[in-house]
Amino acid sequence: MRLLLFCAIISPMEPCKKKVTHMEALVPKWHRELELFSTVKPLLILEGNVLDQYRYPVTGSIPIDELAPLPKYLHGFLSDSGYDAVTFYSNLMGFMNPFAPACLDHYARLTGVKAEGGVIPAEFKGNKADTAPNIIRRAMSQRQSATATVLELASHYIVTPERMDQQDVNSFNLLLQAALSAATVRTPQGRRQNLLILLVNKLNDLPAWFYLNNPLCKTIRLEAPDREERKRLISGSAFATFFDSTVYRTDMPFYEAHPEELERLREKFVGLTEGLTFTELDAMRRLSKQERTPIRDLCQVVDLYKYGIRENPWATLSMDSLRHAREDFEKRIKGQGAALERTLDVVKRAVTGMNGLSSSSTAKPKGVLFFAGPTGTGKTETAKALAEKLFGDESACIRFDMSEYGQSHSDQKLMGAPPGYVGYEAGGQLTNAVKKNPFAILLFDEIEKAHPSILDKFLQILEDGRLTDGQGHTVYFSETIIIFTSNLGIYVKDEFGRRQPNVTMDMDYNEVESRVRGAIDEYFKLELGRPEILNRIGENVVVFDFIRREAGEAILRAQVDKIVRRMEEQKRIHIDITDDAYSTLREAALRDLSNGGRGIGNQVESLLINPLSRWLFDHEVLADAQVVLEGFDLAARPPCVCCRLKEEDCHA
Repeated sequence: MRLLLFCAIISPMEPCKKKVTHMEALVPKWHRELELFSTVKPLLILEGNVLDQYRYPVTGSIPIDELAPLPKYLHGFLSDSGYDAVTFYSNLMGFMNPFAPACLDHYARLTGVKAEGGVIPAEFKGNKADTAPNIIRRAMSQRQSATATVLELASHYIVTPERMDQQDVNSFNLLLQAALSAATVRTPQGRRQNLLILLVNKLNDLPAWFYLNNPLCKTIRLEAPDREERKRLISGSAFATFFDSTVYRTDMPFYEAHPEELERLREKFVGLTEGLTFTELDAMRRLSKQERTPIRDLCQVVDLYKYGIRENPWATLSMDSLRHAREDFEKRIKGQGAALERTLDVVKRAVTGMNGLSSSSTAKPKGVLFFAGPTGTGKTETAKALAEKLFGDESACIRFDMSEYGQSHSDQKLMGAPPGYVGYEAGGQLTNAVKKNPFAILLFDEIEKAHPSILDKFLQILEDGRLTDGQGHTVYFSETIIIFTSNLGIYVKDEFGRRQPNVTMDMDYNEVESRVRGAIDEYFKLELGRPEILNRIGENVVVFDFIRREAGEAILRAQVDKIVRRMEEQKRIHIDITDDAYSTLREAALRDLSNGGRGIGNQVESLLINPLSRWLFDHEVLADAQVVLEGFDLAARPPCVCCRLKEEDCHA
């Protein structure tokens, strides 16, 4: 077997060694390891991406660059390497070779068994002489022909390594003995050692004693295609296979005249497909061709494949609506002009496609925000308003109360339990939510209350925009905005470990922001020891100010107006509040602003809603009335209101 080389005519002083190095770089690392260790190790374990298809990168029995399942790929590799008795075993089917039935017949003769209908039936465990491990041991020890036995789906031969019975142990012991007895055979391609190859999803699906400290064994990991491999797939003659022939002929002249646009398109596609397998990329290619996708919309096929929908809310956002977003937000969130401006900057980056341009990963979330500041200042309300503005519905803001994830094992609630554990079938709360709605605001409330080990899970989400759940499914976060909220920095501990205020209402906003950000830096870097999490968030820490008197009055007015409006709409009860009564309510509600807008809401409930509902009930005013609220008796316990009906308009 030889590498396929393309060398230009060069002078004797310029050898083609650099060309060879370039071509070798295009051969996957695991293929080169397979070439190397198949000559010195009788037992090879291939783990990881074993269910994928691969492009054969060298000349041989498979056409170069053909996309082939791993068993076919291995058959081509082993046949080209001089193995004339290659067979594949699974505990469901037995031994077979659908790519070259003659190999199976030869293997049967070498091991003294009989092939029936293209299969050598054999169970993996048992006491019979013709169980699979015994047949493999005979194949490995003979010296007539070079044999290679590939055990497919070897992860599924036992339940778990911890639940092996004696027959399971005996079967793997026989495989070890087969590797120990492996003979070396002379072939036209040189001396070859009889091989045993196991294909597993995860190495720890096998008993640890089978491979740990085993000098006969080499583990080779198969990864998803890297950036260079994905770029090869979308370059050269392969690029045309992504498009309907008519579409390609129509669109391609523009890109031939503007090669920089074509390169930009390819780079974006390569970035968006990070983590996808060759099988998924090939399915995406066929989907693009089937849907007659224009070349300019190639990257939209990634969304279509990942999310199964054509409509991308990010692509249909109204620019006019976003231009007036600041004014719309200020109707709901009072006194937070600086925080809203910083928040909208992140949204504008997402809409213009400039988010993550400075990063090597183009699959990051659309935006990441860390809302900090005193309680009741509008952090959660801002997230809801953002969801309504971007996606048309507050329900697109999916909230997770991180105080529920304070234990180290709580990550299973978010990401799903691993196989074999209770709740495995249900999946994780976070991963299920994103699979159901990939276009959403993900709000992680009070993030500092989560267990530190759970915070590590966010590293991959914030950097790569994806996460694998307990069932092995990859969930993509590249269309979400992630918001963390926290009260960090409002209080700090003194030298005796006692909580004391770090910021107070008599400080201006700039000082509040500086102190809160400093405390957050200290928490992540020194107390938590996770500076990398803060680095992923970057400069997107948004500090909300205290609710000052002016903002408090606006919040109070908005809440009272909402109560009056809803009573009118739902009960047809019109409520008038006199100026004196409102002044009394205002002074009482704004006396203590330490709890922010939420504290004002509590006061309105205590001083207005409860006494008014009591008065309406006692006077049997349930609908169709006009009520004048003349005053408050705050000294009474509970507080009460002084009201009267406008008798001339009363229909009660």
